[in-house]
Amino acid sequence: MSDAQNPDSAGSADSAAADVHQLLDLAVGALGGARRDGQHDMTDAVATAMATKKHLLVQAGTGTGKSLGYLVPAVHHAVTTDERVIVSTATLALQRQIMTRDLPLVAKTLAPHLPRRPELALLKGWHNYACLHKISGGYPPDDAGTLFDMPRSEGPTEPLTAGSPAPAGGADGAAGLGKQILRLREWAAETETGDRDDLVPGVSDRAWRQVSVTSLECLGQKCPLIDDCFPERARGIAREADVVVTNHAMLGIAATGSPGVLPEHSVVIADEAHELSDRVTAAATAELSVASIEHAARQARRHGGIPTTDLDAAAADFGSVLAGLPAERFPDGLPEGARLSVAGVRDAARAVLSALKPEPGKGASADAGSASSGLKMASSSMLLVFETAERMAADHSGFDVLWCSRGGEGGFGAGMSKLHAAPLGVAGLIRTNLWEEKVGILTSATLALGDSFEPVARAVGLERAAGESDETPPKASLPWRGLDVGSPFDYPRQGILYIAKRLPTPGQQATTDDQVEEMVALMKAAGGRTLGLFSSRRAAERAAELVREQVDFPVLCQGDDQLPTLVREFAADDATCLFGTLSLWQGVDVPGTACQLVMIDRIPFPRPDDPVKAARARYIESHGGNGFMQVSATHAALLLAQGAGRLVRTTSDRGVVAVLDPRLATARYASFLVNSLPDFWQTTDRQVATSALERLAALG
Repeated sequence: MSDAQNPDSAGSADSAAADVHQLLDLAVGALGGARRDGQHDMTDAVATAMATKKHLLVQAGTGTGKSLGYLVPAVHHAVTTDERVIVSTATLALQRQIMTRDLPLVAKTLAPHLPRRPELALLKGWHNYACLHKISGGYPPDDAGTLFDMPRSEGPTEPLTAGSPAPAGGADGAAGLGKQILRLREWAAETETGDRDDLVPGVSDRAWRQVSVTSLECLGQKCPLIDDCFPERARGIAREADVVVTNHAMLGIAATGSPGVLPEHSVVIADEAHELSDRVTAAATAELSVASIEHAARQARRHGGIPTTDLDAAAADFGSVLAGLPAERFPDGLPEGARLSVAGVRDAARAVLSALKPEPGKGASADAGSASSGLKMASSSMLLVFETAERMAADHSGFDVLWCSRGGEGGFGAGMSKLHAAPLGVAGLIRTNLWEEKVGILTSATLALGDSFEPVARAVGLERAAGESDETPPKASLPWRGLDVGSPFDYPRQGILYIAKRLPTPGQQATTDDQVEEMVALMKAAGGRTLGLFSSRRAAERAAELVREQVDFPVLCQGDDQLPTLVREFAADDATCLFGTLSLWQGVDVPGTACQLVMIDRIPFPRPDDPVKAARARYIESHGGNGFMQVSATHAALLLAQGAGRLVRTTSDRGVVAVLDPRLATARYASFLVNSLPDFWQTTDRQVATSALERLAALG
């Protein structure tokens, strides 16, 4: 529960707030914007949170200008107190906007009014930077060996090595990859950052792997090119900067307890904070497959000269056991046979890992350096196998969720199967490793779910969750405040929420005939201009197929082309419609008349077979909580709010959000979901919705 403000620091907080309001006006003016009360409220709250050391959840609707709302007080605080501030985003687009536009503008505008000019830095994961040592041939070939020898007419004659097998497509595919690698080599000699995002146009993931390494594969201080290392240089700049921009993937790694991921800091500002819990879960999830074990064994043999007979046998046994496991969650831990098989992999990997340790006093010649690189690659692969197997074979006591998955078309072969382990909850990890000695400021357009900040506060470790003991201080609630600064949009006048109450409750069928009839009526009234958000790819594709037969305007569907291309086509033509799944629920920004109808096929509850969410709901219920509301309904509320938010992007936008699921009007949890949405005017009368859409279409 949020606590009262600390009175001892009220004076300094008031002073900071007064300063940042003036600075915010300067920054907004430099950007050519106008004063927004919600933005000033946010700036005041962020400055106060940093001054009082109290965590803040601040919901800022679309159009508030939340980036400047936190960047201005962040820069002011960092420079005036010498306390470094970390700013993290969930998406590359927002990270790029902050680092290339918003933050430099704030720093330039505020510099004359601060004790010194702010220093800024961008920090990403190790593999986002080119490795000069690998480019120069310091790393030996991986599994594929030499890719090919480049013809003299195209560049250097030394062999280019690959970290993965040559691409499909024969010589043409290899030549295409080779050209990309040549381009990377030339770029690496000119770039000042080595940052993949600075390479325009970009290259394939396959090509990038040939010139980058993970942090585990890096030789560190033993690398002969350490003085020119791009990721080391980025970290050095970050250690001297006032404000460091990074991403939730990096926060996720830091939250799992990895040391030194982020430079020393006092404040973390997490934008798009509604995604933080899932990103930390992803960072803390591990998987084990026959392919990953065999890859590590090949690395050990190739680069370490280590026999892997025991590990090969353990991998074969694991494959046989895996083939017989059902593709489901194991709520009570792995079956005994599977646990013993995984333990066998663990023990064999431990023995190989020990044998891979480099001999002391090894020389530093070029050949020795290449051998050292190979050992590092082999050791990192083997360490990952060992740690994953050790985790899965342990007595979990309910702290991990374990499940088996199948890949491929109906594939039940062991080669397509994997075991997964994910933490039952990440709130404790986030609390312990991100918030306990820092100030956390979390912001998003969707943080208050069901008119309450507590669901998100529980997810990110600020509020104590069901099953966490009051007798354990690290798991007690932390002092936090929730604030909704509103939106400049007049939602009741700009949008209608239409709930198709007359439709049957959705069942297992992807898209029903009744839903298609409803979609066609709404889309014809709108004259196209429709963004269709679906709960599955199958539902989107079926809906697109059936609707195309009954309308005379274009209906694009996710998968027809690259998503950015589809979004551009949708935005460019008012008549064009776009159907898709989760990628479209968040981040799509199409203001104006191209998007006046947002259709949602059903309440986006998590899949019943989602192993992590199912386990979390069961755990909450076993401790007296409501697993459905805290897990499934919260998940659905967040996605609904994000999806409905695609409609109104500017003060002039108008339209309808149509939810084709009657449960949003009839179910006991409906009010929680509706209260999480923008405050649209509501109706269950289709005629009201279609009439409004017809009037908008007539206006053009």
